[in-house]
Amino acid sequence: MVVTPDLLKSFPLLNRVPVAALESLASQSSLQSVARRGIVLSAGIQEEHLCFLFEGRLQGVDFTIDGREVGLYFVEPGEYCGEIGLFDRGAQPEFVIALTSARVAMVPMDAFRAIMNKTPDIVTALGMKLAARVRQMTYQRSLLGLPNIPQRVCCQLWALIPLTDKEQPSSAISNPPTHMEIAIMLNVSRETVTRVFQTLQNRQIVKRNGSASLRVINLVSLKDLAEGKEEL
Repeated sequence: MVVTPDLLKSFPLLNRVPVAALESLASQSSLQSVARRGIVLSAGIQEEHLCFLFEGRLQGVDFTIDGREVGLYFVEPGEYCGEIGLFDRGAQPEFVIALTSARVAMVPMDAFRAIMNKTPDIVTALGMKLAARVRQMTYQRSLLGLPNIPQRVCCQLWALIPLTDKEQPSSAISNPPTHMEIAIMLNVSRETVTRVFQTLQNRQIVKRNGSASLRVINLVSLKDLAEGKEEL
């Protein structure tokens, strides 16, 4: 399957690009299939492509000095990653791996940078994305300082609740991360995360709805647990 202008235009960031520029960008881009746990972007090198996720799920990861994997953020279909190199031409700071089999559109940095410099709306969108990423990773780092592990897990779940739902009595997390994915984001074991989830289910705070959705039945209790007002 070749990269077409229509395919690129399906990504929110790229629907701002003029048709002629989009056609040129498509002709220079490639569509790649990535196996589960395959590396999409590598840390420590200057990547030459921006990655747009078409199918599957990706995760940004880093490693501690002793080699433990730390999850940083997720990339969902329609989103992109690797954008920091657009601004400083520096090395990619973290690995991006495929959590499932995935298909990605790889767009050349130089070609995209030329379009970006002529399109203020794209620069604004990129800036907002980077600002949101900094805020999210700052919050993620703060969770690692919580000594109460169940509270740490509840904070992570609360962060996954859509902003529009946080004042509602219940909500659903679409395509929730696995227990292992949560574990590497919080620097705890998978078994620990599983025990916390079992307690949350027993207390009727969350309920699994297959692998595609996690139902949070009692948002008030989850928030209280995340804020340390209650304990599991």
